[in-house]
Amino acid sequence: MQRLLLLGDEAIAQGALDAGLSGIYAYPGTPSTEITEFVQHSKQAFHDNVHCTWSANEKTAMESALGMSYAGKRAMVCMKHVGLNVAADPFINSAITGANGGLMIVAADDPSMHSSQNEQDSRFFGKFAMIPILEPANQQEAYDMAYVGFDFSERFKIPVMLRLTTRLAHSRAGVVRKPVRKMNEGNFPEDLRQFVLLPAIARKRYRNLLKLQDLFDQESEISSFNKYIDGPDKSLGIIVCGLAYNYLLENYQDRIVPYPVLKIGQYPLPKKLIGKLMDECREILVLEDGYPVVEESLKGLLGRGVTIKGRLDGTVPRDGELNPNIVAVALGMEDTFGLPVPSLMVNRPPSLCSGCPHIDSFKALNEVLADLPKGRVFSDIGCYTLGALKPYEAINSCVDMGASITMAKGAADAGLIPSVAVIGDSTFTHSGMTGLLDAVNDKSHVTVFILDNGTTAMTGGQESPAFGRIESICKGLGVEEGHIHVLKPLKKYHEENVRIINEELAYPGVSVIIPRRECIVAVDKRIRDKFKTKQNA
Repeated sequence: MQRLLLLGDEAIAQGALDAGLSGIYAYPGTPSTEITEFVQHSKQAFHDNVHCTWSANEKTAMESALGMSYAGKRAMVCMKHVGLNVAADPFINSAITGANGGLMIVAADDPSMHSSQNEQDSRFFGKFAMIPILEPANQQEAYDMAYVGFDFSERFKIPVMLRLTTRLAHSRAGVVRKPVRKMNEGNFPEDLRQFVLLPAIARKRYRNLLKLQDLFDQESEISSFNKYIDGPDKSLGIIVCGLAYNYLLENYQDRIVPYPVLKIGQYPLPKKLIGKLMDECREILVLEDGYPVVEESLKGLLGRGVTIKGRLDGTVPRDGELNPNIVAVALGMEDTFGLPVPSLMVNRPPSLCSGCPHIDSFKALNEVLADLPKGRVFSDIGCYTLGALKPYEAINSCVDMGASITMAKGAADAGLIPSVAVIGDSTFTHSGMTGLLDAVNDKSHVTVFILDNGTTAMTGGQESPAFGRIESICKGLGVEEGHIHVLKPLKKYHEENVRIINEELAYPGVSVIIPRRECIVAVDKRIRDKFKTKQNA
């Protein structure tokens, strides 16, 4: 079969396509973005008419994928770990409804918070929902799990989670493809009431989910993704989850570990294999990227007097992603991290691009607020969050998608006047619209800046669902037309922009200011693409 060099994200996308994927739904978020982008640029997906447009947010993506599953087709929904919080309502309930066509939820976690607010572990969500979880150790397994995960989903009529982390998502390796399958023809569920979660039906569906747990346990015991590798030195047994297996092998030149190793790639945990390891070894070391999910389970799973080491007892750091050196130290080997970085090598903080429209927006806002006490600008998640750094220091919060407007409203309700929200165009349609409606209904004294650069810039320039619609949405939510202003964030309009901002900060109600100028990176890309098109013509 064909062999490809793929990112972990791309391997998942290719595995899903080869398994007969009909639709992929997602909102861009690092480190999951490249899964959907790979499908969007795939000739195979184009030829097979695979649905692959971006959703407004992760909740709508999850619900759309559930709808495609209802219709009997194979669907995948992709998000980063904090996106799973947004999709939690349909995600948890999908375990109760079950699936019809194969349904896979891909959650890309970000230990060490390379581009995230936290490093939560999606395995907790999968365990909470009581659905099977797959966790690849390498790109080939990422492909294989996406390929066979749909079969598993359809066999048990249950959604399946595929969990990976940043390092695997964004590194490349060779992947061998499997035979390409045709898409499902599509069909209705055998029970047309399966997806109707009225209490009487939901109780029956929940009991059915509970009955499946024993079958999921049995599948984990025989899964090819869970492997017991014997070793001669029984003083220590090692449990490795997903990518941690590679970190372990990198500490042995011949890639042969002297201790018994249980490699876990499929959950629920294989209790019999764990029991075998605990019976043979005096101590158990758990290596997992993320939270101590397995370690906590072991401490109450079998009730045996075996010492468990890992993140909870400090053998492995409680936070951050794993690496080969951390694993080496946990094994009692030499710490080979290297010499400390010289003080002259200082980190360069991220910054807004030269020519970014947000620069002029923040300069105007800062000038207006210069004579007021600081601490009244609530921001959101996007490129503009860099306004927290020097030289702007223009914002005072960044919590979650959409929180800027609602936090500004709450602060205004507490008497902080004026109160300002700063949110991007894509984030506004993701989670900001409902907050604006709350502010309108309460006639809150807030000024909302919707920074419109025409794209979802922070995650690679995907099309913004808000493009060309922001004013109409604000009017539809009840903002008075006279208090909706579109500004041009350029130096030559600075004085005019300052005047308008001053007027709206004084208005005792909801006002919306929309600084609109195309992202400078998007402009450059558009010009280059246009030049390429001319060359190819």
